[in-house]
Amino acid sequence: MPEGVAAVVTEMQTRLDALPAGSGLREFLGTYQRTTTAVGKAILDGRFEDGDWVEEWDVVFARLYLDAYDAHVGSGLVPRPWRIAFEAPADLPALRQVLLGINAHVNYDLPQALLRVISDADFADPAVLAKRQRDHEAIDGVLASRVAAEDDQLTVSGGKSLLDRALQPLNRVSSKRFLREARQKVWHNTRELQAARLTGQAAYDVRLGELEVLSAARVADLLAPGQVLLRLAVAGFGVVLPPPA
Repeated sequence: MPEGVAAVVTEMQTRLDALPAGSGLREFLGTYQRTTTAVGKAILDGRFEDGDWVEEWDVVFARLYLDAYDAHVGSGLVPRPWRIAFEAPADLPALRQVLLGINAHVNYDLPQALLRVISDADFADPAVLAKRQRDHEAIDGVLASRVAAEDDQLTVSGGKSLLDRALQPLNRVSSKRFLREARQKVWHNTRELQAARLTGQAAYDVRLGELEVLSAARVADLLAPGQVLLRLAVAGFGVVLPPPA
C-alpha cells in the first residue's frame, strides 16, 4: 500500500480501537477504512493515470474527515454537515450511519480536497485538468467494487432492516448510480469554488459557506423517517452550488 495511504489507514484504526463497541461512529469509520485500503490497492495496481496525485488527493480527503472527527471527539469546532452526522442517535441503523458519513464527506469535503491538490495552473491547463477529472471519475470504479462487499458487511453486522435486505439488489444498483451522480456534482462544485478562489479569499469563504449549508441540509434530510435509499432515488444524492449571487 502507498506510504501516505497506509498512514491514514493506521490513523483510522487507532480511532476505531478507541471507540466503544456500541458507538455509532464506528460504522462509517470502519467502512471508510476499508474503502481507503481499496484505493491504496488500486493505486498500486496502476488503475489511475497519475497514481502519485491520487495518493496525495486521497490523503488530503481523508484528513478533512479525520480533522472533523477529532474536533468532534475533542469538543472543537465541527463543520455543520459533520456535526449533524456525528450527533446522530447511536442506535440508528448502520446503513443510515454510513450514508450520513458518506453524504457529509462527499458533498462537503470532496470539493475542498480536490481544490487542495489541483492548482490554479492545473485548472488553466486543459490537458492536465482533463487528466485530473479522469482520475477523479476512475475512483467510481474502485468505490463501485466495494458496494456489494459493504452491503454484505452491513447485513452480517445486523445493520439492515428486513426491508433493507429485501431491497438489497435494488440498493446496490442505486448506490452505484448515486456515486456517479455525486461525482458529477462534486466536479461542478469544485469548479464553482475554484472560480471563487480566483476572485479572492472572501469570495471563496462565501461560496464554501453556501456549500456547507447545502450539504448540512442534505445530511439532515437523511435523518427523516423512511427508507433512505428509496428517498435518495427520488431526491438525488449530491448537492449543486447555484450560480454566484
